[in-house]
Amino acid sequence: MKNEYTAVVIQDGDWWVGWIEEVPGVNCQEKTYEELKKSLMVTLKEALEFNRKDALEAAGERYREEKIAV
Repeated sequence: MKNEYTAVVIQDGDWWVGWIEEVPGVNCQEKTYEELKKSLMVTLKEALEFNRKDALEAAGERYREEKIAV
């Protein structure tokens, strides 16, 4: 299953700035729109992996994972 997220993108002078609506802290700034999209994807993947590892460490040894769709 492939998840989709929403990027908010604006051009501010010579820079392109963007962030992911659904994941706080995922924001980037690049010189081109294409570079911004790539940077947002990389940063989002890193943030999701970090959050996943952090959540599993906090759960300890006795946990189960449940898929939740909204």
